[in-house]
Parts: sequence; structure tokens; C-alpha cells
Amino acid sequence: MKNRLAIFSLFIAQMIYSQNEAQYVNPFIGTGGHGHTFPGAIVPFGMVQLSPDTRIDGSWDGCSGYHYSDNVIYGFSHTHLNGTGVSDYGDIMLIPTMGNVSLNSKDYSSKFSHKNEKASAGFYSVKLDKNNIDVRLTTTKRVGYHEYTFNNSGKANIILDLNHRDKLLEGEVKIIDDKTIEVFRRSEAWAANQYIYARIEFSKPMKISKKDVNGKQEDKLFTGTKLALAFSSDVKKGEKISVKVAISPTGYEGTEKNMLAEAKSGDFEFVKKQAESEWNKELSKIQVKSDDKDKLSVFYTASYHVFTQPNINMDVDGRYRGRDNKLYTANGFDYYSVFSLWDTFRAAHPLMTLIDRKRTADFINTFIKQYEQGGKLPVWELASNETECMIGYHSVSVIADAMARGIKGFDYEKAFEASKNSAMLDIFGLNAYKQNHYISMNDEPESVSKTVEYAYDDWCIAQMAKILGKKEDYQYFMKRSQNWKNLYNPITGFIQPRKNGNWYEPFDPREVNNNYTEGNSWHYSYSAQQDIPGLIAAHGGKEKFEQFIDAIFTAPDKTTGREQADITGLMGQYAQGNEPSHHIAYLYNYVGKTEKTDAKIKYILDNFYKNTPDGLIGNEDCGQMSAWYILSSLGIYSVTPGLPEWQTTTPYFDEVKIHLEDGTTKMITKNTGRAELQKLGFESIKPAKDFKYPQLTAAPVIASDRIFDFSAKVQITPLNPDDKVYYMTLSDSDANVRKTFTAYKGPFTISKTTQVHAYSERNGEKSSVTVANFSRRPNYWDITVHSKVNPQYTAGGKLALIDGINGDVNWRKGDWQGYQGQDFEAVIDLKSPQQITKLSSTYLQDSKAWILMPKKVEYYASMNGKDFILLKSIDNTIDAKDEKVQIKDFGAEILPTEARYIKVKAYYFGKLPEWHQGAGGEAHIFVDEISVK
Repeated sequence: MKNRLAIFSLFIAQMIYSQNEAQYVNPFIGTGGHGHTFPGAIVPFGMVQLSPDTRIDGSWDGCSGYHYSDNVIYGFSHTHLNGTGVSDYGDIMLIPTMGNVSLNSKDYSSKFSHKNEKASAGFYSVKLDKNNIDVRLTTTKRVGYHEYTFNNSGKANIILDLNHRDKLLEGEVKIIDDKTIEVFRRSEAWAANQYIYARIEFSKPMKISKKDVNGKQEDKLFTGTKLALAFSSDVKKGEKISVKVAISPTGYEGTEKNMLAEAKSGDFEFVKKQAESEWNKELSKIQVKSDDKDKLSVFYTASYHVFTQPNINMDVDGRYRGRDNKLYTANGFDYYSVFSLWDTFRAAHPLMTLIDRKRTADFINTFIKQYEQGGKLPVWELASNETECMIGYHSVSVIADAMARGIKGFDYEKAFEASKNSAMLDIFGLNAYKQNHYISMNDEPESVSKTVEYAYDDWCIAQMAKILGKKEDYQYFMKRSQNWKNLYNPITGFIQPRKNGNWYEPFDPREVNNNYTEGNSWHYSYSAQQDIPGLIAAHGGKEKFEQFIDAIFTAPDKTTGREQADITGLMGQYAQGNEPSHHIAYLYNYVGKTEKTDAKIKYILDNFYKNTPDGLIGNEDCGQMSAWYILSSLGIYSVTPGLPEWQTTTPYFDEVKIHLEDGTTKMITKNTGRAELQKLGFESIKPAKDFKYPQLTAAPVIASDRIFDFSAKVQITPLNPDDKVYYMTLSDSDANVRKTFTAYKGPFTISKTTQVHAYSERNGEKSSVTVANFSRRPNYWDITVHSKVNPQYTAGGKLALIDGINGDVNWRKGDWQGYQGQDFEAVIDLKSPQQITKLSSTYLQDSKAWILMPKKVEYYASMNGKDFILLKSIDNTIDAKDEKVQIKDFGAEILPTEARYIKVKAYYFGKLPEWHQGAGGEAHIFVDEISVK
């Protein structure tokens, strides 16, 4: 009987994988617009992504190396990122040419036409027009296959340029024999210290015909930070040269083992079919029926993009490079890289918990090793480097979701330990978050987004604690998970930034600014996925919350504030093109309006995903954009990863078959009930025992004038009107006085520089203490600014320039004034003639953010405010290429001069030079305190 079952199971598996889903894959989807995908040859989760590069300038729409609008190919490199918003990879670039050799990219590059370009799952081909060379590419997991057909006779060249795309820190080429070379490349881009090794095998003998090397040059060894070689051989018309390239993160030994294990065949067609077969095996895990071939292409290409990464990042023997740059061997799991977790925790990883539980466990085992070797769980890990890109500690979401859904194969206790470690660090505002139960603008940029996402992550850790029976940890993190309440403004209904104890004003929910991560208040005011019932209650019930959901879809579809290229696919202020909006349409389910969920989801599926190069409405983001499509088309979505259930909508396809790892098949039709969909794949999961946990009391807001002349009224308001408020004031005269909190009765007046402390209390639960500082002006001067301030960077108004309070290097807190594309000029009225002996003004430089020191600063004096004489001119001494964020005081002592008016003029840098990533853009001047003595 067991044998019969085994044969039957094998037969079922063959039936499942004998389908040809790969035929529907269109790798060009997302290569245009802002999709940032690439069309080259890959296998599922492979280390090699062998693809053409049409962009070498690091431009935003060239992050993957390719953009469909281009017509020049610079080469074919072996690593690429799928839909990211930052550029990297493009390692080990080869390109064939003919005739005279040049190692200049302008010369060896070639025009091409899309009519001569093809791509399918595991395959890419193109004709290089310059020398009439046909290129075909395919791959295994760790070995790229090139086939070059030279349609003219003559001298054939293959260029290897290690300076392609990102900065080469260290390069090496070893000549093993006339058909084999070994390559080492250590580079810096998004990943600050990336190692890659390659073994390249030519199908015929090749000789070095040209080299460009700035280091060691020996007979068979070349090194340097500038390193390009040409390998040449005569060819007949129609002759083919094949090239196999094995890569490894560990060393030459790894490349050799990978080559031996995966590149035994020299038959290009065999390898191409093998790659296609691997894709069919992966793609057939979810099979959909439709008469619309475009829909099939969109669906299976979406699956293809999800299965492009994370990438296997170990050799065939399990050796990998750890986060500490040491070499290790993976035992019992596969080690991966490229974790775009801010994006993928929302849909891509929940999808994997349904169809690929084993690989999910491997991802988490990788996380654990990165914690052990690098000190913390990955945030945005790339090639064994932590980029620290984006926010949160969303590894914990992936771990909690896996535990909640019963996935085994990793150490739950170690995973919890690693998760708790991430939450208890003192980085990126976490110290303020732990102490104050929220992050304010004074503490950290992107304070709103970080607060709400940390709160969700804390809920995830609480779920782990509950599963493990850790009551105290559960209660601690459940309380932290409510920290979003400290930024919920009950008057507006929005989650807003706080500064100096109060709500930041002016407030516009459409404004994109430094308080949010790639978004605005509309996008983040629904980001309490862990506590939707609490969010509904805060709004005053289901009816009002429904109106608030309606409002995001009916709001004007223009954002204000900073231009943010990521915010695309707008329906009102809902932005399908970026991740923070992805769950919002499903929130209608929580208020009993499933028909509204259905209508919004269908509109998005119909209109924002197309079978065209610009068929993605935003960055693919390592599969997240496509995973949203897959789950939503199945009729499910994980609003709250970590909760073993789906939110549901009407399935998009007539029929869907999901083949699970346990051998069972789930069938979905448009008539499948919501209750069945809600538990799809997790029907047998039983909830862990609940523990009671404390409710958070939100901290009150303190309102007054930040800077005042003689006196100011202070008002303290609890966020819950039933809370009691207690406060305390501190000033210079209280230095030796013991102060205590007293009950707040109503507004009070201060007449000196004062610090106010206040907390709320409800049912014995105290809030964190809100602290606000209010300063009496150190002078009664006036200032007139003749330049136009950027509305994003006003620092609260013109008096901020002479208030005696200095901004620090973290300019995103909002304490600096910014002026773009213009000189800064201001005149201070001292109100009466004064004898002046010293003048100064401070400026900030953050070259990457386009903020550069002024070329020079001039100080003038006048008695009447009209006729000015030059007192001092100070030249800048800081190099614009210096990427350190720094402050410079342009100060000078002068001969005693009597004047009533002081004019300060700072000359802006001008347009950004060619070496800058924003070349051609206008530089900013950031100025803060102007001092006159």
C-alpha cells in the first residue's frame, strides 16, 4: 500500500509539474516605467541573475541596470536587483565585440533594437547591432551561460570590465590557462563591502589583447582598483564562442566547486530547458485558469518576480560569507541574501508561508545566523552587508508569521532571542521610543513611520512570546505595540508627528516630508495593522472609520511637500505604487463593508498590473508588488502578518489550484466562501493561550510658543478626555528646589525659559512623561530674510535663525532652514546701534542630500538699513565631495564697529557637478543660528 501511495504521489507531482506555466512569463514586465526589473536569465532564487545593462550611471530608473526606454547595451553582468529603489550589483560584466579593441565603455557598448531582443523564463537573447553579434544567455543557480554568435569573420573580443557600474575597491584577475580565468571583485555601492569571485571558462583559447590596470601586472596576474581586460581570438563567419561563468561569495575554491557541480554540460539548449523546467516546477505551485492570455502573463510573471529572490548565497558545499565577513558552512538549511524586508514582510513572505514553508524556515535560519554573526537581525541585507535601508525590524514579522502558522525547522527560542534583541537596541530612535512610548521630531527623522512600524513589530514579538509561554515578555511587548496611540490625534483622526511636546504645525495630511518614510500622513494613518479594532475605536466606531477609509480614496490625488518618486498609482491619496498603502482597501472588511473591499481590489487588479514593460505601477521591490497581486487575485491578503488568517476578497480568476508541500491541493473559485478563504492553508492551527496585558495611556500634548518675548500661556491636553493630567515646571531658578508633579487644573503662564513635564493617568496606568521646552528670546532683534525658504525646511519661522538654539547634524528633525538654488541673504535689526566685535552663522553639509556649504559668507554693517559696508568675507574650506554630515561655523572677529543693521549673505554652491548623483540639480544651503556679539 505504501508503495502504491508513493507511486500515486509521484504521478500527481509529475502531473502538477508537467504544465507549461513558464510560457506565460514576460520578463519585460516592469522594465519600463518605474518597475525597476530586469529581463535577463535567472532560475528561481538563483545566485546568478545574468542580464544586459543599459544603465551605468546609478540613476533611479536604472537601479536594475536595465530600462526599456534605452537602446544601448554596455554589457552582460551576473548579478542584478529586482525592482529596488537603490542601485547596486552588476558584477562580473562581459561583452563581445569585434575588430580593434577598446576598453572604454562608450566604444565597447552597442546599440540594440527590441525587435531583436527576446526574454523568457531562464533565457535572454539580443543582437548587438554595432558588430552584428547574436548573444544568448541562460543560467543555473550559480553558473551563467553565454553564447556569442559572430556573424562576421575577423577578430572577436570578449571584454571583462571590473569597473562596470559601482566602485571597485579591489580587483584581481588570474590567468589559469588560455581558456580559463579567475576573477575577484570587491566593490562598494549600496552594499559597502561586497565580495564576489568568478571562474570564467571560454569554449576556445583566448589571448589577452588589451589591458587597463593600475595595480600589479604580471604574466598571469593582474590587480588594482582599475581593471579591464580584453580577450581575443580570430573567428569565422557564424562561429560561436561559449562562455561559462561560475560565481561564489567565498573564494576561488567555491567557484570551482560550483562550476563542477552545475556546469558539466556544454549544451546551451540543455541548460536552457533545465532552467525552464525549474521555473515550471516553481510556477506550477499556483495554477490559474483564464481565457485572457494577458492575465495569465501578468499572474505568472508576478510569480516569477516573487521567486527571483531572496537569492541563494552559498556554494554547493554550503560555504557562505557571514555578516562578519568570515566564512561559515550552512548545516541543514540554505543560506540566502537580498532581504528587502520593509517591502516583503507585507505580502511576499506571507505568500511563501502558504506555498514554500521549507524555504521560509531557511530564510529564518539565515536571519538567525546573521544575528549571531552580525549582532542583529537583518533590516535590508544585501550580499552579507547590512545596508540599514528603510525602517523597522521586520525580520520579526517574518518569524512571528512563520511561528503563528506552524512552520517548523528553526529554533523558536533563538529566533525569539534575536527578535527581542532588535527591539531593545538604542538605534534609529529606539531609545526615545522605549522611554517615551513614541518618537518625536526632536528625537529622530521619519518619527511617525518609525513609531507605528516599531509598534507593529513589537506586536509580532509579543505573538512569539505568547506561543512560547513567556507571559512577562508578552505583556511588555503588547503594551509597546500600542505606542501608535501616542501619535493619533483625536481631533483630526490622523497619525501625526509631535515636536517639543505638541502636535507639529502646520499639518497637511498630503504633505510628504521627513516625518514619514516614503509617504505622508494619509499613508500611515491606517498603519496599526496589529490593532485595527483599537484604531476603529479611536475613530469613534465602525461608521466613522468607514468614512475615514472612504476619505483616502476620495481625497485629491496630488501630494504636497517633497517630491517622492515612489508615490505612484494614486487613487485619491491611496498609493498602490508603494507599500504603506497595500493593506488599506482590505480594512473595509473590518467594518462589514466587504463589497467596498471587492470593488477597490478589482479596480487595482484591472488597472495597475499590465502585460507591458510599464505594467507595474511602482517599484517591484523584490517581489512585494507582485505578491500583492498574487494574493489578491487568490482572494486573500495578510493585513496582519503574525496572525494565522487572511483577509478576503472575491477571487479574481475562474479557478485556482494551490499545490501545497504536504501533497494536498486547494481549489479556489469565485464561489469559494470567505470563511474557507480566511483559514486557507492554516486550517489546523490552534491559537496559543492568551494572557492579559496592560492598556497604554497616551501621553498628553503641551502647547505654547516655542520662543516668546515676555510671557507665554501653556496648555496641556490629554489625548483621552477622561485621563487625569499631572505636570511640573523647571526653570533656572529651580536649580536647588525639589519639584513634584501636581494636578493640572488649566492653562498657566510662564515668563522665563521653562521646561514643562506632564503625564496622563487612567485606571492607575500612567503615560510616559511629555517634556517640552519654551524659551524666552535672548534678544529682541528682528530679522528680514530676502531669500525664499523651502516650505519643507522653515525651522518654525525666521526667528529660528536668531533664537539662540542650535540645530545638530540631524537636519531631518526640522531645526534648519533650507534654501535651494539661490543665495541666502538676511538682515538683522538690532533695534539700536551696537558695538560689534564678532559675527558668525552656521551652515550644514550633507552632500548626498544635495546640501552643500556656501562658497563664501559675507557680513555687512549699516546704520540706516540701506547703505551697507562689507565687514568680512569668509571662504568655505570644506570639499563638496566630503560626504560626512557636518556643521561649519563661518565666524570671525572684527574690529569694533558700531551698527544697527547686520546683513549676512551666503553664496550657494550652484548646480551639482557631474560627479554627483544628482548632477545638474540645484544645491541647497542649510543655515541655522546667526550670532552677533
